Amino acid sequence: MADPTARALRLLSLLQTHRSWSGRELRERLSVSARTLRRDVDRLRELGYEVSARPGLDGGYRLEAGGRLPPLLLDDDEAVAIAVGLRVAAVQGLGEHTALSALVKLEQMLAPHLRRRVSALQEYAVPAGGRGRAVDPDVVAELALACRDHERVRFRYVTALDVEASRHVEPHTLVSNGPRWYLVCWDLDREDWRTFRLDRLSGLLRTGVRTAPRELPVDDPSELILATDTDSQSYPLEAVVHLDMSPEEMRKHFGVWSTGATPNEAGGTDWPVAGGSLADLVYGPAWIPPDASWTVSGTEEAVGALAGFGRRLTEATADAVK
Repeated sequence: MADPTARALRLLSLLQTHRSWSGRELRERLSVSARTLRRDVDRLRELGYEVSARPGLDGGYRLEAGGRLPPLLLDDDEAVAIAVGLRVAAVQGLGEHTALSALVKLEQMLAPHLRRRVSALQEYAVPAGGRGRAVDPDVVAELALACRDHERVRFRYVTALDVEASRHVEPHTLVSNGPRWYLVCWDLDREDWRTFRLDRLSGLLRTGVRTAPRELPVDDPSELILATDTDSQSYPLEAVVHLDMSPEEMRKHFGVWSTGATPNEAGGTDWPVAGGSLADLVYGPAWIPPDASWTVSGTEEAVGALAGFGRRLTEATADAVK
């Protein structure tokens, strides 16, 4: 093996597979002299690998655990196994962003046939205990790359009202909230910040168009998620407020809490609200300006809770307003 780089990588692969090797075994495997072997070992040490030498007539070498983790050389099976584990960790919230970062670095280096193996294992080796709609790990990985590269993407999305539409966005950040992943992005058609649940997203297409990164209106992107999270599994009460305000007026009044609101056919704004209790559900509408008219639609439980509270509030104040 004449190429020094290829030979050093081969040596590293051998050292990672066994606890120790004799000098004779390594020379035979690499077809090199003792002097060349020592030079290749020194090259690995310069790269940060702790390779110890055993003295003696034939000598020997072993790869020690170092103070820092140097690059690892993986064969195909090892790379596939690690990628599958990282996918499971990423989509189930185990390690979340750390797992996602490692997954992106690994998957962008995998050959196409290895990525197909990873996808097949992920699809047919399903861990127990999952709940809700699953997030496609390929979508998580591709969106993470798009966020890193500031690359525009297109996809189909099903809203909380079960309406499917095409979206064209500039991805900014992926945020995990419990078992859910969300995309924080700039919606090019609506010219505003939006958040999208990845389990409701399909047909992802990276366009290849790269743009300058935009500045978020908040310091922490998770604030956008908290302002728009209407996950019915996390929040059993879910409704939509139909406001007689334009989206522009609503953004001026509500700021980040208007994220997720969309224009309706009547010229107003549809604003999804949700909560785990009645108090959560009425928090947003309580900030609606007095001169703005609005109606509510949603699940029977949510609308019933709001209507019941309205009746009790009317009865409680009946004597005071006479």
